[in-house]
Amino acid sequence: MADYAPLFQPGHAISLTVSAAVTGGQLVEITTDNSVQPAGAASAKVVGVALYDGAVGDLIAVQSAGVQRLTAASAIAAGDSVAAAANGQVATAGANPVIGIALAAAAAGATASIKLNR
Repeated sequence: MADYAPLFQPGHAISLTVSAAVTGGQLVEITTDNSVQPAGAASAKVVGVALYDGAVGDLIAVQSAGVQRLTAASAIAAGDSVAAAANGQVATAGANPVIGIALAAAAAGATASIKLNR
C-alpha cells in the first residue's frame, strides 16, 4: 500500500493566495484555484477566516475550523446558526448556507464568537 498524507489537516491553518484584499478576521471564500477574497453575503464558498491582512497576490493563512471571533453584521443570539454576510462578516443564517453557530449573543458591529462548521 502506498503512503498517504492529507493535503490539509482539519483545524489547522491553510495557506491560500489573496485575489482581493482581505483583513485579518474576515470570512473568506474561494474565488479560483487556491485563491480567496472576503466572503460575500450568503456565500456557499466560505473556506474559513483570514488570520491576517493580505493584499492581492499575497499568501495568507486561513483557519478553517474551530471557534473564531467574527464581526456581526446584525444582532445575533446565542445558539443562532450563522451565514456569511457582506464584507466577510456574519449574520443569522435564515435560508442562507450555514457556516457555524453563535456561542454567545452579539450586537451589530460587535465581535461574535462563532464555532465554524467547516
